Amino acid sequence: MRLHLVDGTYELYRAHFSPRPGHAAPDGQDVKASVGLMSSLLMLLHDADEAVTHVAVAFDNPIRSFRNALFAGYKSDEGVPPELHAQFNLAEEAVAALGVRVWSMKEHEADDALATAAAKWADQVEQVRICTPDKDLGQCVRGQRVVQVDRRQEKVLDEDAVRAKLGVSPASVPDWLALMGDVADGIPGLKGFGEKGAASLLTAYGKLESIPDDASTWTVRPRGADKLAATLREHRADALLYRRLATLVTDAPLPGTKTLEDLAWRGVPRATFESFCDKLGVTTLKRRPKRWVE
Repeated sequence: MRLHLVDGTYELYRAHFSPRPGHAAPDGQDVKASVGLMSSLLMLLHDADEAVTHVAVAFDNPIRSFRNALFAGYKSDEGVPPELHAQFNLAEEAVAALGVRVWSMKEHEADDALATAAAKWADQVEQVRICTPDKDLGQCVRGQRVVQVDRRQEKVLDEDAVRAKLGVSPASVPDWLALMGDVADGIPGLKGFGEKGAASLLTAYGKLESIPDDASTWTVRPRGADKLAATLREHRADALLYRRLATLVTDAPLPGTKTLEDLAWRGVPRATFESFCDKLGVTTLKRRPKRWVE
């Protein structure tokens, strides 16, 4: 038994900006992203290697959370293409039409839902597979029990692979993002800190508060160590705030879900799915499901 946790917002964006042909519904609405999302999820659900048994898809809807109240520059709906923004609710309807549990997140983010579910049910399944390439989800990886799956690049990251890719252990990922920043989430980081410098310090010290103020006492010497130390001394409070922004919540509400069995995937509900395909004006998708619930 496996638990697949999918970052629906990432998948929706990926479908929108993909080179796949555009598509308009009978009412004229641009639904390219929603159609692409459904196609991608059908591939996952019917992938014999993935062996999906339990699955949920989480969305940021809207793209705001409690973090926006903590830091004005945090990511928001600003700049989202209007034709994509108009599909946020439609995308959730599309996932439900596949017979898959939808988590529509309001005060929290989709990533918080994925982190919460991974923490909650990791010990009840053979493996939790978090489907997103986002670096911040690396903090949830645990041995080979909780792994991160980059479906686009066909890569699976266990704990050793996260350490090899990012240069830090999963536990230090929020500290690493706090120092170097995360443009996708609007976290600026501290001036001068790059991936390697931040990683070397955190490999040595683990957490921000454990890094000494005086670079002469550091057990590692990243490039520009004295300047980095001065920056950290002056902006340590900022770094701690950025770490809070990058730290995923593990007790977020999971709408409509009380037990693991609420996430069991039994097949595509034929009538609902076919009706939704008609709503989008797509016929080829109707032939894609291999496992139906009548």
